[in-house]
Amino acid sequence: MNATDVSAARSAAVAATVDRIRAIEAQQGVTRPALEAIRAELLKLAAQEHLFPSANFPPPPNGEKGSNRYLLQEDPGNRFALYLNALNPGNETKPHDHTTWAVVVAVDGQELNKVYERLDDGSDPAKCQLRVREEVMVEPGRGICLMPEDIHSIHTTGSVPTRHLHMYGLALEKLDARKAYDPATGTVSAYNKNFMKPTASAKA
Repeated sequence: MNATDVSAARSAAVAATVDRIRAIEAQQGVTRPALEAIRAELLKLAAQEHLFPSANFPPPPNGEKGSNRYLLQEDPGNRFALYLNALNPGNETKPHDHTTWAVVVAVDGQELNKVYERLDDGSDPAKCQLRVREEVMVEPGRGICLMPEDIHSIHTTGSVPTRHLHMYGLALEKLDARKAYDPATGTVSAYNKNFMKPTASAKA
């Protein structure tokens, strides 16, 4: 299959997957069972690794930190945004929320997700008390579902770059009320769209 055929097949597979995801949300709303059904759809898409070759979706060059985020599809109104995120090993983020639902699955590579629970009641918007509730390794065949209020941090592990599909109810660039949480100091700070660098373009 040549590059043009791969691109066309990828576009068709992405569109069909997002159609099914859109229907799941319409029928079930934003619930954990709905997100699990969305994860099942994304796992089927991610299993078609040939549609997402590393040559077309490379991570930052020379092992650099940060990520290349490739937009695969986005609905009008910035809904149902699907990205491929490519990172090198050794990246990590602060614990943060999304303010929209999110589902992440792996085409290749490993990303450890630490999911936190709040021990405080949230009455002080500048303070938090967290502990790790669970750890989920996102890798081929395994993904994670996050409700809008869920707090997680990511840590890319292993020896190969990650290529992961990230599906959001609303595009990342529109999420301007996200918060970062520091378990050590208990501080809450802005983690907003200024953190999100522009989407990269897939290589031809």
